[in-house]
Amino acid sequence: MEMKLTMKEWTDVPDISLYSDGGAEPNPGIGGFGVILSYKGKEKEFYQGYKLTTNNRMELMGVIYGLEQLKTKSNVQVYTDSRYVVDGITKGWAKKWKQNNWIRKKSGKALNIDLWDRLLTLSSEHNCIFNWVRGHAGHIENERCDLLANQGIKSKELLDDHGYDPLFENEESSPYVREEQHFNAKVTIEKVGDLCRKCKTQVIKKTPKKKTLKPMQTYYFDYYLYCPFCGTMYMVEDAKREITAGSSLFR
Repeated sequence: MEMKLTMKEWTDVPDISLYSDGGAEPNPGIGGFGVILSYKGKEKEFYQGYKLTTNNRMELMGVIYGLEQLKTKSNVQVYTDSRYVVDGITKGWAKKWKQNNWIRKKSGKALNIDLWDRLLTLSSEHNCIFNWVRGHAGHIENERCDLLANQGIKSKELLDDHGYDPLFENEESSPYVREEQHFNAKVTIEKVGDLCRKCKTQVIKKTPKKKTLKPMQTYYFDYYLYCPFCGTMYMVEDAKREITAGSSLFR
């Protein structure tokens, strides 16, 4: 379950990396998010699941939850594969919606007002830069957050998403959705033969080339699953290896 974050050593306006992913299965459906906070090579992981919610709400909630763990003003690099979240902040959409009493031009009232309001407040308390990363493309932290989000979805301790409004359950058809988002976007890829989320081709097992470990790196992946048709890579929990003293190479 959730790991408590100790911030005692984070007192000098730290430079922090926040990685997040979220989704619902189906959409709307049981949802979850996963978050990694990284500071000076140390990482803390978090996840949580909800009984009924949407993909976009979980994408927002992941970033919000991560920022809420920070007890002092920080320089935060936020990484997410959600265009909805990144564009909403970097293009100023959310700020404009709030200034306009949460009304979007030509499309009625904005969605997920409660979460956008929280995110705007939290991001103003830190020096935040929002970065989009392509999902399911081999980005180690993004793949790990995807696994954590799935742990949230499968958790027995699901929370109520009190801000979810079933009247807007078709929100994912809006133009502000994550790129290449599919109904089965959170289908778990765990073993050889599972179907690729993007093209439904059976995935195969591949072994990464030898690499020198980075300073403060605490784990690596011994292998990954790969789609031979579209080239999508999947990092899986069973392939994760903890680094012990004296390790210098992946293999």
